[in-house]
Amino acid sequence: MKKLSKILTALVAIFAIVALTACGAKKEDAKDGTKTYVVGVASDQQKEVWEKVGESLKADNIKIKVKLFSGYTEENPALADGSLDLNSFQHVAYLENYNKENNKDLTYIGFTLISPFGLYSDKIKEPKELKNGDTVAIPNDVTNGGRALQALAALDIITLKKDAPDSPTVKDIDKKNVDIKIEEIQADQLVSVLPDVTAAFINTNYVTDQMHTTPKESAIYIDTDHLDKVSDLYKNVIAVRKEDKNKADFKKILKAYQTPEIAKMIEATNDYPAWDDAK
Repeated sequence: MKKLSKILTALVAIFAIVALTACGAKKEDAKDGTKTYVVGVASDQQKEVWEKVGESLKADNIKIKVKLFSGYTEENPALADGSLDLNSFQHVAYLENYNKENNKDLTYIGFTLISPFGLYSDKIKEPKELKNGDTVAIPNDVTNGGRALQALAALDIITLKKDAPDSPTVKDIDKKNVDIKIEEIQADQLVSVLPDVTAAFINTNYVTDQMHTTPKESAIYIDTDHLDKVSDLYKNVIAVRKEDKNKADFKKILKAYQTPEIAKMIEATNDYPAWDDAK
């Protein structure tokens, strides 16, 4: 028993030292004044953009740590559970749908960019070549899939119902003017299935990261070439938890993002800056 008592005493002492050390570290952080915020992104290009944003925030004693994700499914849960402080990968429609499906109240502090959404094909050179029996792959999430369906409607390949929502699903198709088969595929898998379908709508970050090309170089149709047909729902945002929306540091972060320098970086990645005074 004496030996056990000594062991327990030693463990308590160790835990006390660890606790004191941790407290000391926190005091150092508070004394230094620098606050670190983790932002989640879904492309190498946005990682570079956010690293540049971080450089401009050093004078405000704000440090940005960028975490790169390989898809779209993890960033919002990570933001909701506190693993991230902000994320920057999604448009308004995607965020709203996530909140609806998961009973969350994530929100956003400002716009970042609008990304071209293109139709790609190894088999045809323009959309009007689509014929009965061809297969068009679209993202299987309701927001990007909805944007693809809106593009097909703009091309008069399908007609949507009059009461179709802003992010329609295949159930909202009134008729197919060309009798194509629409195949819903996970967004990050669309590049790999492209050889097996007639054409596919693919998000730009996967085009640049996986296909090593750009919409302007390779797409047979780009919806942002017809901006009047693209809803503001598809503007990308900086998302945060609801309780952090008016946080002073986050206002500084948004201001550091919405600058002419960042606008040029966005344009260099074939996207378009989405805030009002970007031009």
